[in-house]
Amino acid sequence: MKIAHCQFESWCGEFDHNLARFEEGMGRADAAGAVIASFPECFLTGYPDTEELARAGAFAADSPEMMRVLDVTARHEALAIIGFNETRGVDLYNTALVAHRGHLLGLYSKCAAYQKFHKQGRDFPVWEHKGLKFGVLICADGGYIEPARILALKGARVIFAPHFNYIRDSGLIQHFMKVRADHTARAIENGIHFVRGNNVVLDAAKSGITRNAGVGYGDSYIMDPGGEILAQSRRHQEDFIMAEIDPDPRKDRAWGMSKSAWSWREFKPFMDEAMAQADGG
Repeated sequence: MKIAHCQFESWCGEFDHNLARFEEGMGRADAAGAVIASFPECFLTGYPDTEELARAGAFAADSPEMMRVLDVTARHEALAIIGFNETRGVDLYNTALVAHRGHLLGLYSKCAAYQKFHKQGRDFPVWEHKGLKFGVLICADGGYIEPARILALKGARVIFAPHFNYIRDSGLIQHFMKVRADHTARAIENGIHFVRGNNVVLDAAKSGITRNAGVGYGDSYIMDPGGEILAQSRRHQEDFIMAEIDPDPRKDRAWGMSKSAWSWREFKPFMDEAMAQADGG
């Protein structure tokens, strides 16, 4: 089974442009025979660092903008995972939609949202497509043990993690090393493929980032359950990556479950005791 990621640049607040790039990426995925194609975090709206800009480009799940997104998916065979700033009543979420052939299959909202104006998501859905169970995390979510563990316990064999990175020069190498370590751990702990689907920033003026200068370097990859990188993007440029994976659920399991799940079952009482002691209880 082939899965893909489009490491494209998103232009903040320019929905028509981003939608056209989405269709371009879906076309590439179809031509390559990919079953699932992912796109970066907040790709359709951009990922600005101010609430005013985020709300200006955001849209709801039942909006005309969403209908246009679904119309694109109706013309392509690959299942799509793509991010946007979502309005839900008065709240604003950092969300990824999952859609196939004109149908919205569901939404996942970032559970460790970095921006204070984003409400935290607390639902962890798993989808099945052509026999593959998969889940979605967004950027910083993959730095924590529990979100990936929850998806793996629900049967996910692949976790797609759309990213938007724009990193200060001074912290670039540290960020690169920490992200790699986090994702390697998530893959091995849970016996899953992990897709780091990053963006790239070619024109800082289009990024929506107003508070600091930085680098959007890319470095997307598809990692196997042993932590090996099967496919990796070029850095500092747009790219399309794809890998053929074996999602056989019988492989890379510990005592019939992931290492992370076994660890949680066996050691949770001791963790609770340690936490109570740390809290002075």
